[in-house]
Amino acid sequence: MAAFSDMASSGYNFEEIQVIAGNILSFTKHKPKIGIVCGSGLGGLADLVENADIVHYSQIKEFPVSTVPGHEGKLVFGLMEGKSVVLMRGRFHYYEGYPMWKVAMPVRVMKAMGVTTLIVTNAAGGINPEYNTGDIMIIKDHIDLPGLTGECVLIGKNDERFGPRFPATVDTYDKGLRDLAKQVVTELGYGSIAREGVYVMIGGPTFETVAESRLLKLLGADAVGMSTVPEAVVAKHGGLRTFGISLITDMVALEYDTTRATTHEEVLQVGQKRAKDLQKIVSTMVARMSV
Repeated sequence: MAAFSDMASSGYNFEEIQVIAGNILSFTKHKPKIGIVCGSGLGGLADLVENADIVHYSQIKEFPVSTVPGHEGKLVFGLMEGKSVVLMRGRFHYYEGYPMWKVAMPVRVMKAMGVTTLIVTNAAGGINPEYNTGDIMIIKDHIDLPGLTGECVLIGKNDERFGPRFPATVDTYDKGLRDLAKQVVTELGYGSIAREGVYVMIGGPTFETVAESRLLKLLGADAVGMSTVPEAVVAKHGGLRTFGISLITDMVALEYDTTRATTHEEVLQVGQKRAKDLQKIVSTMVARMSV
């Protein structure tokens, strides 16, 4: 097989993605239709997968390595509620030093493996003052702050086999899936902690200053994090249905006299406390999805 090209500016080409997908599928008997990206502390979703095949990122030479606590670094293939799924138990982040295209490259691979629906989860800081730590936010829209400032995940030469040169992103998060999520959270008794709002991505790894948090609030964001948007944009570019959900693990500081430093350890702790709730919501949605 020919060596993979050095595509530092725009990523692997279409043929290379097909090869990577084929190599990964050789490790499993499953043919996934639903892809799930697990955010910080939310990797426990993989525990719901039955008849699982596990592929470590280190077994896939083209994959980056996840370096963040709470991101284990493995693909989990199997059945969830009778549906064939693949979970990323650990994602990649821009702040780890990876270019945007590499952060979202696994979504290209999922599409090549046959995935048609993507679920992205994350831990996020609450900006909306009506939110509380432990709330669950259905993502209805996002603000791609890196993209607006020149780091869009789709920068580079475009291959129409991936998607159009200028994709519309006004409906990135599928309304049908959002409506399904609202029904599910209500039926499961989570209505009091469920929200629907706008997620803003910052590059990280620093948490926001008070001034930055105020700016993000003025922009219309309800929650802030350091992930999800590149994956969602690439999913939209490739024609995947996408659903996003944030666990509010802390509230950002909007006042100087109440400033308290957020830590990644606290983010993981809240993720662990709410893990079972997220698992129940996602698994119930999967059970009801048409694929």
